[in-house]
Amino acid sequence: MVESSHYGHMAISDNKGNLKYSLGNPREIIYPRSSCKMLQALPLLESGSADYYKLESRHLALACASHSGGEAHLEVAKDWLQKLNLETKHLMCGAHKPYDIKELQYLKDNGLIPTQLHNNCSGKHLGFLTISRNFRKTDHEKLNYIDIDHPVQVMVQKAFEEMTGFTDPKFALDGCSAPNFTCTVEALARSMANLARPDGFSQQRKLAIARLREAVLQNPYLVAGEDRLCTKLMKRSAGRFIVKVGAEGVYTAILLEEGLGIALKISDGARRASECLIVTILARLGFLDAKDPEIRDIMEAPIVNWSKNPTGVLKASENIWKGGKPLIL
Repeated sequence: MVESSHYGHMAISDNKGNLKYSLGNPREIIYPRSSCKMLQALPLLESGSADYYKLESRHLALACASHSGGEAHLEVAKDWLQKLNLETKHLMCGAHKPYDIKELQYLKDNGLIPTQLHNNCSGKHLGFLTISRNFRKTDHEKLNYIDIDHPVQVMVQKAFEEMTGFTDPKFALDGCSAPNFTCTVEALARSMANLARPDGFSQQRKLAIARLREAVLQNPYLVAGEDRLCTKLMKRSAGRFIVKVGAEGVYTAILLEEGLGIALKISDGARRASECLIVTILARLGFLDAKDPEIRDIMEAPIVNWSKNPTGVLKASENIWKGGKPLIL
């Protein structure tokens, strides 16, 4: 008997917007949340700001991250702030407790409170701040860099629309207070395919995409952190794919050699379901080993009671495996 169910939408697309596979309604309009951070980081490179401040691969990885606020993440963030000659107070993402257990304990033991640097989106905000700082002789600093009319966000929206093919999106403020633009699930998948195979884009964008991909693949720990799924999966990717979580049940994946993108959204926002589904899809496609115990425990996550007795299992519907249409690319 099935006690609880999660429903959602998934799309696998090429960079022309051709659907290769879908579940649910691929035209469902969603907020990508943090799953689109690589798109939001494109202006950092295309504006010349990353090179002006001599940002390294680790900084670019942090710009694409939803990090845990651990020691390694804080080290990169602090170094980045120094490059900008700015202070933590200039980050407009707000503060929250770090996900990193060691860092959280350190704060408690020393009577310290979290800062904006602990925010999982601080790298993205450092990227925005870098662009604004680079154009400091213009009117950029007369507006908050997270304001929808700020030139930084105008650049971000332009890149988002070009990569997704979804024009005139709506927006709302994300948890970090930056604008998050809407698109369909299939458009989000298409944007990931464009990150894999940016045909038809300028040489400037192709180079920016290549640098972001390299940064993320070289620094999987910085993109998430200890015991985080994105880090676990990319350490197993052997350079074949990139995966990125978004809040409220969103995941994206970039299949680099195949030139395809994956996007999924769980309707009720349950992360347990989105993690199960993205791992199941990647395993079904042959990118993950379903026999790997750690992967198997995500695909078929054991549910136990307080006495540690098994009471059930969380897994994707059999329709994903036996839906009549083979999940073959």
